[in-house]
Amino acid sequence: IVHFDICGPHEAAVHTFYRDLLGWTVNPQGPGYALVETPSGLRGSIVDTETPQLTIGVAVADLDTAVAEAQRLGGAVVMPPTDNGWVVKAQVRDPAGNVLTLIQQ
Repeated sequence: IVHFDICGPHEAAVHTFYRDLLGWTVNPQGPGYALVETPSGLRGSIVDTETPQLTIGVAVADLDTAVAEAQRLGGAVVMPPTDNGWVVKAQVRDPAGNVLTLIQQ
């Protein structure tokens, strides 16, 4: 696990919750998005969205192969491989409906 996204409404309250409860550093980047860092150095983000969702990001050696394997194993592609300017990543939904972010190593 190399990244996580915590999504949901009530941006200011969510920032305060994780900062005060867990000692995370929360760095707002503009409306609706903040970068966070845990005391152990794991980094993630808090995203203001209408519905709550927690997504983990896992590094993979070959993104295209991992996406194809996820589909073979009963998953579905939520977001195809995409270069967002920081990383190349994709999102897949597991058979239970959870979203997983795959990040090119």
